Parts: sequence; C-alpha cells; structure tokens
Amino acid sequence: MTDADRPGCVVVGASLAGLRGAEALRDGGYDGPLTIVGDEPHRPYDRPPLSKHVLAGELDAHATALPQLCRLNARWCLGQPAVALDRRRRSIRLADGTQIPYERLLIATGARARAWPGDGADLAGIFTIRTLDDAHALRAALAERPGRVLVIGAGLIGCEAASCCCDLGLAVTLIDPNAAPLARLLGSVIGATLAARMRTAGVDLRPNTKVEALSGENGRVRRAHLRSGETVGTDLVIVALGAIRDTEWLAASGLAADPGGLTCDGACRVLSTTGEPDPAIYAAGDVARWPNPLYGDRPMTVEHWGNAVDQARHAAANMLAGPAAQRPYRHLPSFWSSQFGVNIKLAGLTEGADSLAIVQGTRASHRFLAVYGRGGCTVAALSVDQARWLPAYAEAVAAGMPFPPVLGATDQPRIETLAPGFPPSRPVSNGAPLTRETAHA
Repeated sequence: MTDADRPGCVVVGASLAGLRGAEALRDGGYDGPLTIVGDEPHRPYDRPPLSKHVLAGELDAHATALPQLCRLNARWCLGQPAVALDRRRRSIRLADGTQIPYERLLIATGARARAWPGDGADLAGIFTIRTLDDAHALRAALAERPGRVLVIGAGLIGCEAASCCCDLGLAVTLIDPNAAPLARLLGSVIGATLAARMRTAGVDLRPNTKVEALSGENGRVRRAHLRSGETVGTDLVIVALGAIRDTEWLAASGLAADPGGLTCDGACRVLSTTGEPDPAIYAAGDVARWPNPLYGDRPMTVEHWGNAVDQARHAAANMLAGPAAQRPYRHLPSFWSSQFGVNIKLAGLTEGADSLAIVQGTRASHRFLAVYGRGGCTVAALSVDQARWLPAYAEAVAAGMPFPPVLGATDQPRIETLAPGFPPSRPVSNGAPLTRETAHA
C-alpha cells in the first residue's frame, strides 16, 4: 500500500486555516500521511491584501503566498475540489474522481463570494473579490482606467474596494440598501461618520438604495438599474455582497451543513444532522459554526484572519488528543481595516448590541474609541485611529465587564450612550442566520 492509499490526516481547504491546521498537526507530533486538498491551483496565500494592497497596485496578486512555518511533508491535491464525503468508508472524493481515505479529517473549505444574483450577471466587467485570480483580474481591469466604478455593497470588502479605487483617481459610486456604510457590522451611527469621509473623498455614496438589475452593450456592463427607477452609468462593477460557506459538497454526508456554515461542538468536532459529534471530523475557519463560550455558547461563524489561525491550531490539537482531552475553543473576534485614510480595528462581536458609547476622542474628529453593550455587558470595542486604549477594552470584552467598562480615564469625554442603529436582522437561510460577520460585505 502506498502513502496515497493509507488513511491518515486529510485537510480539505488549502487556505490560511488549512495550512495552519496542517502545520499544527506536524508540530503536535503527527508523523503519518498528510494530504491537503484545495479547489484552487495555488498554494495557500493571504486574502486580506487582495482588497487593499493588490487592488491599489502596491503588491502583485501572486506575491501574497503565506509562509510555511514548518516542514509539512504533505501530499498536495490542488485544483481539484472535494465533491463528496463518505463517512462510512471514511473517504473524500475529488472532482476528478480521486478517492482519498482519511483517519482524521479537518474541513477548512472557507467561503466563496456571493455572485451578482440579478439580471445581467453574464455581462463582462462584473467582478467579485475573494480569490487570488479575482484580485489579479480586477487589478488588470482597473489599470485600464474605467470611467466609473460601481461598487454594490458597503461592507468591509466593498468599502475597502471603493477606497482603493478613489486612491487610484477613479470615479466611484457605492450603493448599499442600508442607511450607512458598514451599518450591519458597526451600526448606522458609526457608519455615518465613515460616510462623511467617503463623500469628502469624492465617492458618490447611495445609501438606502438597491440595485435591481445590470444591463450593458455589446456584452459589457454599462448601467445599473435601481429600485427607484433611476439608472447609474458604469464601466466596471464590483459585487461585494458577502460570502456563502463552501458546504455543498457535504450535502449527502449526514453532517449539519448549510450555506451558513458547518455546525460543530465546542471542541470543533463536526456534528451530524442528529446532533452527535463525529470523532474523526473537525472544522475550522470561515466554514465552522461553533458555540463560543465567550458569548454564552452562542453558535457563530467568524470570517476573520485571527480566528482562522487560532481555530485551526485548536482543532488540530484536539484531533491528536483522546476523547477525554477535548478542549473547548474560546475566541474573541477581531479584525482591522484601512480605508479612506483611517485605520479601523474591532475587538468583540457587535451582533445584537443595544448600546453604544464613545469613550475616547470624538466622532467629529474621526479619531475615537467606541464600545458596544448588550444587556448591560460590554461586547465589543471599536477603534478608529485611536488604538492605544483598545487592548484594555478588549480585555473588558473578554471578561464580560459591565457597559461601559472604563470610566474616568485620561482625556475621556463626557460619556453619552446611544443606540447603535443596526438595521433589522437578515432572514434565515436554511436554518442558519446570516450574522454581521457572514454578511459584512
């Protein structure tokens, strides 16, 4: 029997979580067969620069490879997505028909960008930003200097893309159905501050607006048709409507998987449709939906770089541990974004927050630190070019301290409690609510 035929550890998903999970298996002492499956032909690369430095032309799309932190001695199966999982036979089937046996399986398939769902989806000049190839193609199109770029969706990816286009000197229209940019992630109060910066930068910002269809000439996009009946001319469209978890290949597996994620227990073991954990299968990264002890065991998915790394390493450690040594995974969500001349950092989960307080700086100065509360507890802290105090507030979030947690600090303004101004929750999709993490773009 060859190594390819011997069951060992298999990682499905060759991105950040998959790579760090595979490394953690080796670092944890696993020396058996290791296979890494990826649907793209590329070795693991870093995604955050794609919507920032790559679009700005500061970094080539192919210069984003992730460093390999240990000798993996792995079999790489790239450019062939997994299409089926047979749990009874403990086998993965790839698109080319290859069968890969496993003893332990880590699912880190992540998510894919939502494509434009309306009329005109087949026109040239419509882009998403998720993969290396996406970013490479979009950067080439922007280098052709389109007369006007239309960005549909004012979440993180949409705002970063709009910022990059402005920096390139391109005319930009940004359309979103919510009252302000990043309203689903940060609320409309903070979003209004960001909207002011966008308009100062020259963005034609259209909040409370919905695109119904796209149309074109000679097979290329030229117009967006709005629900109001108005049309907006454009030469290039960037669709930033969030992400869908890559779980379709698990449809016949008997696992609790849907477009909102792959359900796990606290140890990152994947659950069956009847609620029992499969001791041989774990999940990590964007695809994993798990009960986070920091938030009362609320099931959540987190599309952040730090979570992909931490959860993959935690899952790998549990894969190598015995049934009695499974440890629950705790994680404080965090992310950062640079756009329109400011650096934004968030620690915690804003979903469901009912209170907001500015505790350092002012919104008028565009340099401030805000905290979010839910039910009297501090659940998230946001820094906009004011990161010095953020670590203290992140600790307060992790400790579940009362809202607001720090009073009487140096240079602290008079504390005013506001309603964050979150839009209504999105509808449930196949039983999985779309959280602000999953629908940020």
